[in-house]
Amino acid sequence: MNTEQYSITHQLKGLALALGILVSVGSVSDSQAQELVFPQLSSEQSVTQGLGLSKVHLKYARPSVRGRVIFGGLIPYGEVWRTGANAATSLTFDHDVMVQGKPLKAGTYALFTIPDAKEWTIIFNNTTEQWGSYKYNPADDILRFTVKVQSLPAHQETFTISFEEVETFTANLRISWEKTAVSFPITIDQQAEFEASLLQAMNAAEGKKPYFRAAMYYYNAGKDKKRALEWINQAEKESPELYHIKYWKSTMLLENNDKAGAKATALAGLKLAEDAKATEYIRNFNTLLAKLK
Repeated sequence: MNTEQYSITHQLKGLALALGILVSVGSVSDSQAQELVFPQLSSEQSVTQGLGLSKVHLKYARPSVRGRVIFGGLIPYGEVWRTGANAATSLTFDHDVMVQGKPLKAGTYALFTIPDAKEWTIIFNNTTEQWGSYKYNPADDILRFTVKVQSLPAHQETFTISFEEVETFTANLRISWEKTAVSFPITIDQQAEFEASLLQAMNAAEGKKPYFRAAMYYYNAGKDKKRALEWINQAEKESPELYHIKYWKSTMLLENNDKAGAKATALAGLKLAEDAKATEYIRNFNTLLAKLK
């Protein structure tokens, strides 16, 4: 092979190698483009709220106002709305519930709404896997009711669904955006069932009893205060070193008008809290003792 032939051959090999590299780079770029995930303009949020002995799971997307007129503008009055952005908002209940006083079976539902100036129609629909409300079918509605519109005191930029006024067996689901809000209660009928189970456990002849938690449940639920005090006394006997039990015992004694007992228990608990450097309970005991002066 002469010098000229070698040069041409070498150049062709170099060109082939360069082209191979380019093809390879192009292939990687195409793969990356296919796998690239873009951020959603309306981000997704999932919320799990405990309710009684069960849970409620909420999944929705959160658009923002961005200078637009929302209700009566972007969201027309009198039309079905997905109640958020992107896929239809969904609510999953682990247990049968009451929504606005109406029964709803355990399961997953799409949450649609029909906004209007003074009231909204709230809709629970069986068809959950759908984009927006384009395929909404009223024949699949399970529950419908209306709620009054509330005016927000300040502008809310990002659409929000939240659980508010949460108690042991009830919570309000609140929908708010721009300067508008609506809400409705969700309750679960487990109180009687739970309390029967609790009494059965506390009256059992054998087994360790949850004295402290039982006392706190009765106290917070406004049940029998004397029984709550009996149970917390037992909790203190089992764990005399626990300052948080002494704090709640002193609180219950005060509510039962035993100021002397409340003060003695609080002083003993304060000493334990100080030894443990438990700042929160030191503050709580001092606040309680100030009431007992």
